[in-house]
Amino acid sequence: MTDPTASARTSPLHEAHVRAGASFTDFAGWQMPVRYTSDLAEHHAVRQAAGVFDLSHMAEIGVEGPQAAEYLTAALAGAFSAMPIGRAKYSLLLAEDGGIVDDLVVYRTAEHEYLVVANAANRAVVADALQQRATGFDVHVTDDSDSVALVAIQGPAAAGTLDALVVSDRLQPEESLDALRYYRATHARFDGAEILIARTGYTGEDGFELYADPAVIESIWDALLDAGADRGVVPAGLAARDTLRLEAGMPLYGHELDRTRRPAQAGLGRVVAMDTEFVGRPGVVPAEEAPVLVGLRLDGKRAARAGYGVFDGDREVGVVTSGALSPTLGHPIAMAYVDPASAEIGHNLHIDVRGTRLPSTVTELPFYRRPAKG
Repeated sequence: MTDPTASARTSPLHEAHVRAGASFTDFAGWQMPVRYTSDLAEHHAVRQAAGVFDLSHMAEIGVEGPQAAEYLTAALAGAFSAMPIGRAKYSLLLAEDGGIVDDLVVYRTAEHEYLVVANAANRAVVADALQQRATGFDVHVTDDSDSVALVAIQGPAAAGTLDALVVSDRLQPEESLDALRYYRATHARFDGAEILIARTGYTGEDGFELYADPAVIESIWDALLDAGADRGVVPAGLAARDTLRLEAGMPLYGHELDRTRRPAQAGLGRVVAMDTEFVGRPGVVPAEEAPVLVGLRLDGKRAARAGYGVFDGDREVGVVTSGALSPTLGHPIAMAYVDPASAEIGHNLHIDVRGTRLPSTVTELPFYRRPAKG
């Protein structure tokens, strides 16, 4: 019998996941851990302490050259010329017609150097588009994904766990992690190896992402779990990551974002720098009647799933893109694209869950916000 996973790529942390008892799933051609113990336990650990995630399947594309800022401003739907070194920016790669090719995070790591992080499933598409759009600019674009591994630690105990590594002198950031604000990054050394630490994430919690050479990523993984053991820090898989990002109202490419959607439909109009010229600008504004992304709260325990129809009375007005029973809030939540006339906060809609119309209410996103520090 042929092993269906034989052709799938594995993370440099694969053996560590096996030792930890992970269950695996295929994700964008990679065998990635979906859970280690239970989805609920890992979700709650991130909200209450911290979880460590392997994100080595993500794509990393380097941009270097005297015109790097001007090039990125033209290639992406954002302005990068005034972006300080050490800053991160959420951005979008658009098609010529304004549809979303991928959502990205861009780091300015030096005067003329940037790191573009794309979704794993879109690695080839993004790398090709960025290389094609470099024509006429004095820049060098390289797909560095195979030489970069990535782990994230997310949750209230994330900062303390990294601080413990700083105290032990295993981790030496160029600036204090206490002073590293959200969507900032700093160069660091871990056991002598160069890494990049960013205060970013995809869970709605405080947290950090650590970019490193694959040769040292297992040492970083083990160090985070060892330093966080007394704080309740655990390894967490893709299942928990998905419910966490849904509670935080964060879009997922292939669900809330795709080539048929324009940024404003997804609530991402603020990301687009309309005072600049970029690929896709002429088509970026959607038609007035185009569906818009909303949050939906359901009663009971039955969760809506992607593809379920949304109804306003007897009229079908939209479709669910993501849904789950929220572990933190204790009731089902969903994101859906619906007609603008049905998108007002507080408006009552119904979701067709396998032939049963379940009531739901349009709710402001995000569903969950982490508590303010007291």
